[in-house]
Amino acid sequence: MKTVSFDLIGPIGQKATLGLVVLQADETLEQDFRRLFQDRDVALYVSRIPSGEELSTDSIAAMEAELPRGAWLLPRAARFDALGYGCTSGTTLIGAEAVARLVRRGVETPVVTDPLTAALAALAALGVGRLGLVTPYVEEIAAPVRDAFEAAGFPVAAAVTFGEEVEARVARIAPDSIRAAARAVAAAPGVEAVFLSCTNLRTLDLIDDLEAELGIPVLSSNQVLAWHMARSTGAPLAVDAPGRLFRV
Repeated sequence: MKTVSFDLIGPIGQKATLGLVVLQADETLEQDFRRLFQDRDVALYVSRIPSGEELSTDSIAAMEAELPRGAWLLPRAARFDALGYGCTSGTTLIGAEAVARLVRRGVETPVVTDPLTAALAALAALGVGRLGLVTPYVEEIAAPVRDAFEAAGFPVAAAVTFGEEVEARVARIAPDSIRAAARAVAAAPGVEAVFLSCTNLRTLDLIDDLEAELGIPVLSSNQVLAWHMARSTGAPLAVDAPGRLFRV
C-alpha cells in the first residue's frame, strides 16, 4: 500500500465548540440541544455519567464522583469554548462551584455552566423575581431546587412537583400534565415567571404557547442552559429557539 501525503484543517467547531456532560438516564437534553444549535459550524460533543434508575441524594453523590471522568471522556483534541453539566437537581445538591471544579479536572474550558447557574442569569436578564416552580421529583430532590432559587434572591411564590422518583419516567411525563402544572403555579399571586425544572422533562415545544397563554416568561432547564452557553461563546442559536429569553 502506497503512503500519500495529506493536509490538516481546523476543527469542526469553527464558530464554537460545546460540550455536555449528561446523565445516563436523560433522553431529552441532547435532543433539545441539537435542535437549538443547528449551525454546522457549532460542534457539540456529549459525554454521559452513570445516574442510577432513581434520582436520590445517594445517586447524586455517586454522580459527583463521576463528573471528572465524564468530562475527561470528551474528545481530548477539541478546544471547548463552554461545557454544561446537565442536571438541575444535581447542581443544587453538589453546588455550582463544586461542579465547575470537578468538570475542570477532566477538561480544560473557560466556561462551565449548569441549569441552575443559567437560570439565575436568565432571570436577571429578564428582570423578573418571584417564581412559579415545576419539578418532577420527590420532595427530597425538589425542595433543594426551590431553596436554591430563594437563596439567590428569587422567591418561589408557588411550587408543584410530580413526585416522581424513577428517572426513566420523567421523559414520559405528558405535555398536558406539564401545561397544567405551569398554569397552577402561574396562578399564584405575584408570580413573574415560571421555571420548568429538569433536563429530562420534555418542555421545549411548550414554552411559546405557555408564554402566550400566561403572559409571563416561561423558562426550562434545557432552554436556559443553551441560552447561557450561547451567550458565553457567541454560538448561534436556531431562529425558532423558543421563549422571550432568546429575545433579550
